[in-house]
Formats: sequence, structure tokens, C-alpha cells
Amino acid sequence: MSSIIIIPARYASTRYPGKPLVELRGPDGEAKSLIRRSWDAATAVSGVDRVVVATDDDRIRSHAEGFGAEVVMTSESCRNGTERCAEALETLGGGHDIVVNLQGDAPLTPAWFVEDLIAGLSATPAAEVATPVLRCDGAALQGFRDDRKAGRVGGTTAVFRADGMALYFSKEVIPYSDGVATDGPETPVFHHVGVYAYRPSALAAYGRLPVGTLETLEGLEQLRFLEHGHPVLCVEVEARGRQFWELNNPSDVERIEAMLASGAGA
Repeated sequence: MSSIIIIPARYASTRYPGKPLVELRGPDGEAKSLIRRSWDAATAVSGVDRVVVATDDDRIRSHAEGFGAEVVMTSESCRNGTERCAEALETLGGGHDIVVNLQGDAPLTPAWFVEDLIAGLSATPAAEVATPVLRCDGAALQGFRDDRKAGRVGGTTAVFRADGMALYFSKEVIPYSDGVATDGPETPVFHHVGVYAYRPSALAAYGRLPVGTLETLEGLEQLRFLEHGHPVLCVEVEARGRQFWELNNPSDVERIEAMLASGAGA
């Protein structure tokens, strides 16, 4: 099956304006922009036919083309990365069986997360969308709790059926787990990794679906699919000793640089 990775990137982030161009220093001391590191992560995925950056900002376009990325311009009216991917695919003329949305704030995404995601969607005809989930260890769960207590938006958590079909996603820590100890290697909480794989038909339909209450309250684009009955598959992936985090807030720069220094990502 033919697959394409689209990296949506916008400059006017509400929480962190200019985020795609923020520089992150790697273990070798070299500073690379967030969008460059996300591009590097995308091009490391095997079996993908094309990688494209989708943006509405000339600064991001110029910067991305400067390091060799293919760029497609999209409108400023896109409300989230899924809408931007849908517009980008239409502009590109389609031609792919699976479209992956590797969000531009997730440079630590291991290649096998995306490879497993594509394989999971390919093997599950009932699913229209797929997204990875990673079981939290105690340290990760404690990090979620600390972020919420400090009023920070940290990672997103997911709950799903026995067959992997999603029940809900939240920026709160779900399921309720306050009594769960954080000194062990496993917890019942799953971190939602912000990567999506869509069938083109589901992606094309997304922009026509009305924004629902849950998507509005949580600020999570994937909830639009669930609110309108489109099945979303949660594909459990393994960390294999790697750490993972998205860049959501300015305070995350130091955290991600520390993860890069420990060997997570390029």
C-alpha cells in the first residue's frame, strides 16, 4: 500500500508562537529546529513513499525548503493538523492508500511507532483512523500527574476496547488511577502518541464533520472522529528503552533536549 507522511506545521500556535522554528540542541551540540528534527524523524520511517511539510507560513516554508524538505502551502483557516493534512493531500492530488500525520511538535517519534501504525491500519479493515498508544511506566505517569498539578498541559491519555478501538482520549489522566503506585515498570495508563494514520476517505470527510463539544473542551482533534462514529484504532507500541515527549510548552524544550542527550532521536 502506498503511504505518505505529512508534517503539519503552523507558526501561530496559541500556546507557543513560532514553535516549529524553535531550536533544539542535540547530544553533539548541534542545534536544529523543531520542524527539522520532525522531518528527520519522518524520513527515518521505512516503507514510506513521500514526506511533505504542510504549512501556511512563508517563514516555515523557506526554512524547510532550505534543508531540503518538500513543502505544500495550505490555508490559514485550517483549525488543526488533521484539517491541514486533508487540504495538503487534496492539493497534492491524492494517490496514496494511507496518509500519516506526523505532527511537527513530535521530533522524538521513533520510526517503528509509525511503521507499526501503518501496519495496524493496513491489517484492520474496520478502522478508518489509527493512532499509537504507549503504556506508561511509573515515571511517565508521575510526570502526567505533576504537569496537571502545576496547571500545565502535558501528554494525552487514551482508553480503548479490548479489540483496540478507541473509547476516549483526554488531557486528563484516564482511567482514574490516583491509587496506582508510580514505582513500577507498568501502569494501566496509556500515553497517546500524537501521530495519526488515515484512510484517504476518512481524511476527506473530516473537514465536513461539525466540531463537537468534546473536541472543543479537550482541544483534541481526533475526538471529532469519535463523536461522529468513525472508528479509531489504538495501536500499542513499545518504547524499546526510548523516551518520548511532544513539545507543548516552552518548558518542554529543556525536557526534550535532555531526552535527545540520552539518545532519544537524532
